[in-house]
Amino acid sequence: MTAPRLLVLQPSQQDPLAKLGDWLEADGIELHLVSLQDEPAPESLDGYQGVICLGGEMGALDDLQHPWLANVRKLLSSAVSKRLPTLAICLGAQLLAAATGGQVRKGPQGPEVGVLLVAKRDAAGTDPLFADLPFTPDVLQFHSDEVHLLPPGAEHLAASPKYPNQAFRVGACAYGLQFHIETTPEIVLNWAAKDPDSAACARPTHFDLEFLEEAHRDFEEVWQPFVARFAKLVRGELSPAGCLGTQLPLV
Repeated sequence: MTAPRLLVLQPSQQDPLAKLGDWLEADGIELHLVSLQDEPAPESLDGYQGVICLGGEMGALDDLQHPWLANVRKLLSSAVSKRLPTLAICLGAQLLAAATGGQVRKGPQGPEVGVLLVAKRDAAGTDPLFADLPFTPDVLQFHSDEVHLLPPGAEHLAASPKYPNQAFRVGACAYGLQFHIETTPEIVLNWAAKDPDSAACARPTHFDLEFLEEAHRDFEEVWQPFVARFAKLVRGELSPAGCLGTQLPLV
């Protein structure tokens, strides 16, 4: 049997696939990585069984500096309309929201940074990927922008006190995560070094190597099974959520 093929859109060299790639490859998923600052994204999603869009330091609507962002939004819109399993992380989640009628803006409460909790919303209880997560899983936050308004018809899956739209699903199987699950301690320390102003918003111990190593062991315990469920969705072994009925504006 041919391995399912995922398109991986990487906006920034600073946010690689990292642990997420390890987990997916261990589940038999073939990954086609496109480094968007170095090569163009595919014109269509033909030949792919799913999509991943990673994070980056740019804004979701910074098309003037990064013209390829418009193509990424178009692909994410297409993934929703084709009901392709999609996992969009941080900037990726903001791009998914903007591509399907949501609104993204600079976060009015400033950066959300560090190892923090998110809480599942009621809709997560029946979601194929979120139902089995702990009620308040640990995540890694490092963002200044937010999804201000969810796309029409989106299911709200997780929240935090500072920024409520932490996770959502658009259509049957396109997921946006405002937080990170793919990182390593070294990646996070690199972000903190490159953006000390944002890093200063976290508790000082959150950038101690020993603290980050322990946190990432906790992340793996919770989020590797989540990614395994996403792999089952890609393989057609897990039923997606039902259609939401609302016509999504695909831009």
